[in-house]
Formats: sequence, C-alpha cells, structure tokens
Amino acid sequence: MRPWILLTVVALAVLLACERRGLRPGVWVAKPLASAGFLAAALAAGALGSGYGRMVLAALILSWLGDVFLLARGSRPAFVAGLGSFLAAHLAYATAFLVRGVHPTPLALGAVALLPAAGVAWRWLAPHVPGGLRLPVVAYVLVITAMAALALGTLAAPWRPGVPLGALLFYVSDLAVARERFVAPSFWNRAWGLPCYYAGQLVLASTVA
Repeated sequence: MRPWILLTVVALAVLLACERRGLRPGVWVAKPLASAGFLAAALAAGALGSGYGRMVLAALILSWLGDVFLLARGSRPAFVAGLGSFLAAHLAYATAFLVRGVHPTPLALGAVALLPAAGVAWRWLAPHVPGGLRLPVVAYVLVITAMAALALGTLAAPWRPGVPLGALLFYVSDLAVARERFVAPSFWNRAWGLPCYYAGQLVLASTVA
C-alpha cells in the first residue's frame, strides 16, 4: 500500500476510534492527517501536471480546509465556513470534470437520475434546517447534484469509472454529514460517512494520473 494511502487509512481508523470514544483531541489530530493523505496522493499522481489535475488538487485543498473548519463541532460560524469550503470544493470538482471532458448523453442521464434524488434529500432535510441556513443548504444541494451529474458526464469511451465513483462516494458522504448536523446526531453517521468520504477523495485523487 502506498504511504499516503496508508496514512489516510491508519488516520481514519484512529479518527473513528476517537469519535466512538469521544476523544476530541485525538479527532483534532487524526482528521487533518487523514485528509493530508489524499492531498499527498494527488501530488504523487502528478496533479500539478495538467489543468484537470490542478483543479482536482484545488478541490482537495478546499476539502481539507472544510475538514478543519468542521472540527469545531457545535459552532455555527465554523459550520458555515466548512459548508462554504466544501461548496467551493464541489465547484472546483465540477470545473475539473468540464476540463476533463463531459459527454452530453451520460450528463443528461445523470441529471435525470440525480435531480429527483436532490428533491427527496431537501424534503428530508427541510424540516430540520434553521431558517438562516436554508438558502446555503439549498445552494449546497444544487451544487453537489451538478457536480455528481458532471462526474457521470465523463463516462464515455474509454471506460474510466474513477471520476463518477469518487464523486458519488463524496456525494453519499455528504448525506451522512447532513444527517449528523440536522436530523439525528450519532456516531454511526460518521462510521459510514467518513469511510465513504475518504475513499471518494482518494479515488478522485488517483484520476489525475
């Protein structure tokens, strides 16, 4: 296993153990380290060598910042800052996918599948989102939906599923974050959401090669 992937895997295991036991100092150390692993993976794969790679690297850096902001659990300003960082990360990913090349047929099919899912997600979240956060959350849902649809739009010959796989894992992990923040806080949100998140970021990092 490559060292940067091992870093993410080991730090993620420590992060989950600390989350389970409520050891916040351990969480503050382990989470940035786990996220540093996907930055190193992208750099090692040659992210600086192409426009696509640089946009993916920008998305990963913004994600790292979002992870740091969200460490301050219970702080509304930190949550808004984290939301903004991840919103920018999704926009950077969307731009990267456009740079890589998007085919209209899988893009349209992806949009048809994902827009109803976005509507369902908002109906699920809406009763729990405070008034001051409703507009930012709606914007976030729309942006991640567009990002995922554009990722599916990269599916064209030759068959390279890394981009949509990574993007959809990231998309699913955001559902865990939303459930944790607004609906039903629980360790189990993090138990499945964090592995999806880190797997998705590592997969996306690998696509810059």
